[in-house]
Amino acid sequence: MSGALMQPTALKPSTEHLALPFFDATHLEIATRLPEWANAQDVNEADDRAACRDWVRRLGDAGWLRYCVAAEHGGALPQLDSRALVVLRETLAFYSPLADFAFAMQGLGSGAISLGGTSAQQQAYLPAVARGEKIAAFALSEPHAGSDVAAMATQAVAAPAWNLNGTKTWISNGGIADFYCVFAKTDPQAGSRGITAFIVDKNEAGLDDSEHIHVMAPHPLATLKMRDCKVAGNAPLGEVNGGFKLAMQTLDIFRASVAGAALGMARRALAEAIAHARQRSMFGHTLADFQLTQAKLGEMAALVDAGALLTYRAAWMRDTQQGSMKERSVAAAMAKMTATENAQRVIDMALQMHGGLGVMVGSKVESLYRDIRSLRIYEGATEVQQLIIGKAVLQ
Repeated sequence: MSGALMQPTALKPSTEHLALPFFDATHLEIATRLPEWANAQDVNEADDRAACRDWVRRLGDAGWLRYCVAAEHGGALPQLDSRALVVLRETLAFYSPLADFAFAMQGLGSGAISLGGTSAQQQAYLPAVARGEKIAAFALSEPHAGSDVAAMATQAVAAPAWNLNGTKTWISNGGIADFYCVFAKTDPQAGSRGITAFIVDKNEAGLDDSEHIHVMAPHPLATLKMRDCKVAGNAPLGEVNGGFKLAMQTLDIFRASVAGAALGMARRALAEAIAHARQRSMFGHTLADFQLTQAKLGEMAALVDAGALLTYRAAWMRDTQQGSMKERSVAAAMAKMTATENAQRVIDMALQMHGGLGVMVGSKVESLYRDIRSLRIYEGATEVQQLIIGKAVLQ
């Protein structure tokens, strides 16, 4: 729960949906073991930066971060598995959205290294990410370049070492990360075809990540300022001018997992609403006895399952290489859009059902109401997903 000690709960996510053909024994094993572990943690989340570090350490010690990298670099599975990421994020978000955030940023922040790094880069960073010894971050957005990535102004010049100048903002794990995967223009006239990725260690001269950003659902965010920041090792991450493709490939892997996180929050809101309805007395009955309540709970359950089916399909398509790359991207966009938008509606209905208790700071549905809002924006806003889907259906 944001801003407080994470309280254990008697509520538990069901694993019945994992009997669907999208999953196998590996995913069921994660869903069976993770709830008990997550619910047993006693992380004080009043300080989001300290709590995020604590979560990374705990997730690393317990082996859960091993699902963020491939087996050859200390990972749990032969390669990054979208369905495993979805199950992990859905379960973690059910208990603590901040725990989910800590897990997700380890994967997203190191994803470009997994996909495009040299053997030396992968060995230097990925095993430490899997153990929770290095905190990762993904630095793409800028003050005037969010959804329009090609508008980024940060530049990198080889003179002879790569020298970075520019500003990145809304960077998750900013200020606590040990390294950043930074995207910069290496050919300013080439638009998205002139972007290159770099690994920038926290202690590099010319990097300032001390400007913290505070938002309504506490988690570590910062603005990065690079002034003549020279990249150690003098090597880009992936191909020069291939950074846009690398960034999109990284986001594509984790887009379905964002939907998984939204599912976890929505399932928790539904569980909280059901528990509240069963015990809340009203006019000589419980709230659950009223047809209006039953109708709302039915709508909430259907919204959750609709998002879940699209999410699981998208992850399954990526893992099994079903359809074309474009079809997989569209499936991921549908999942991200539907799961996050539906979760917002489910959580809003759960809060409304709680009445005044729902807006009390410290209540679970109140914190979920704040936590869910950013998921409709980051890693591709809802409107961006609509454009991806709309363009596809017109072709």
